[in-house]
Amino acid sequence: MHVIAIDGPAGSGKSTLARAIAARTGLDYLDTGAMYRSVTLAVIRQGIDPADAKAIAAIAAHVPVDSTDAIRTAEVSALVSTVAAHPEVREHLVRRQREWAAERGGGVVEGRDIGTVVFPDAAVKVYLTAHEDERVRRRQVEGGDAVAAEVVRRDQVDSTRATSPLLAAGDAMVIDTTGRTVEEIVDEVLAHASAAGSG
Repeated sequence: MHVIAIDGPAGSGKSTLARAIAARTGLDYLDTGAMYRSVTLAVIRQGIDPADAKAIAAIAAHVPVDSTDAIRTAEVSALVSTVAAHPEVREHLVRRQREWAAERGGGVVEGRDIGTVVFPDAAVKVYLTAHEDERVRRRQVEGGDAVAAEVVRRDQVDSTRATSPLLAAGDAMVIDTTGRTVEEIVDEVLAHASAAGSG
């Protein structure tokens, strides 16, 4: 499979870059964060205890990915790291992510553990960073102050969780997106892929 794995913290530009690379290469695109948010939205709507790993895992096994603004609310953002921390939930979603890529022969996949856990043998691994104030600013533009306030807290939770913590793969390209255009970064990633014999 030809997988381009893109990881990084909230507001680093993962979705923007992944969509741009997919458009440039013709590869399919998967936002794994939307999968975790869809599970979280279902948990909220069904009134399930966020600590009930078994019940949440049952949802994760089959819930469709919601692509509407409903998964981007402050309520979902505040709870998604808690839901995503359950190993049973991650097990189901990682399986589904691998099945998605297998069905397509690869794709551009973005999230927080793609290059380290989901596709450790990905053809290209990218880890995005950006200055904290820039990431907060981006989140304010996207969802207002309530969503922006979650940036630092989610980074702390996701970086310290026991299962699949947020971190850069040892062989990932680490790119600071602060003050850079999407086109520049796409060019850099695809040049790296080509040099590595993957593009």
